[in-house]
Amino acid sequence: MKLLASLFIISLFSCSIIEDASTTFLNPTNNSPSKIDLTNEEVISGLKEALNVGIKNAVNLSSVTDGFLKNDVIRLPFPPDAIKVREKAINFGLSKQVTTFEETLNRAAEEATKKALPIFIDAIKNMSVSDGFSILKGGDGAATKFLKSQTSNQLVIAFAPVVKEATTKVQLTAYWNPIITRYNSAMTLSGGQKLDPDLDAYITQKAIDGLFYLVETEENKIRKDPLARVSDILVKVFGSLF
Repeated sequence: MKLLASLFIISLFSCSIIEDASTTFLNPTNNSPSKIDLTNEEVISGLKEALNVGIKNAVNLSSVTDGFLKNDVIRLPFPPDAIKVREKAINFGLSKQVTTFEETLNRAAEEATKKALPIFIDAIKNMSVSDGFSILKGGDGAATKFLKSQTSNQLVIAFAPVVKEATTKVQLTAYWNPIITRYNSAMTLSGGQKLDPDLDAYITQKAIDGLFYLVETEENKIRKDPLARVSDILVKVFGSLF
């Protein structure tokens, strides 16, 4: 009898444990991690903060000596629409001049990006965002791509005079003129098409493209690495992704 009573008590105790475990599993208590509540305004603020951090780091990386020249991803090559000029110049024995010109092309981009920060920050501040959540959840580079789609035209307009000032400072035309003059003289004799691309426009676009690439790289760090979230709003917004 005592044995039966003991077995009955053990059985009830076991059932109680199973029931408690089942209840805990199906109905988690308040001790479980809760989802971070975010407003659309907070998300937009976090996205803009990420872009601000990104452009500051991008300018720091690109505006130094060799920031463009020694970075194979953003380095400015010889203008593609004047590649025939490069080939002919090398044939004419102007290889050294071509190399110097390409280096100076990148020096102009590096010089111009020293003044890029306020231009980009102003574009970020005035960027119109209606649905921050879709950008936040859009995956790698989503905020940067949105910024690019919203501000590219105004950035080109604002950045162009800065580039012109930079090309003047590094004396780009002094290295370009001997190459293009020799090429166009040869075209006059052969009846070929003369070329003289707009170098300022080329540098402007390539420099902006390079900065966007670096900003996207920085944005992705913030998305993936908690240590890159250097402010409370970045921690709150991007921490909600996990």
